[in-house]
Amino acid sequence: MTIDRIAHVLIHGRVQGVGFRAWTHHQAELHGLKGWVRNRHDGSVEAVFSGPGEMVEIMLKACHQGPSGSLVQLVEPVEGGDHDLVDVDGFEVRRTA
Repeated sequence: MTIDRIAHVLIHGRVQGVGFRAWTHHQAELHGLKGWVRNRHDGSVEAVFSGPGEMVEIMLKACHQGPSGSLVQLVEPVEGGDHDLVDVDGFEVRRTA
């Protein structure tokens, strides 16, 4: 897989308790992306998507909708850092941070 783009985002709204992490994991795998997703103590969801630019863009657009039951208010980019992708094979769900 060619990694053309890495996107690190925070997703705000009603995004916990609605299966957002499982949905994100499934969608990322369907699009052949690497990275991770986790809940945050502030009620948001944090995710990193890595892969072909067009697939990352499709995933980011999907995150604006989310799974049924969610109500996404904002998908906010996070700037800087290596996005903790060094030893990630595939896409994983991480513990709450």
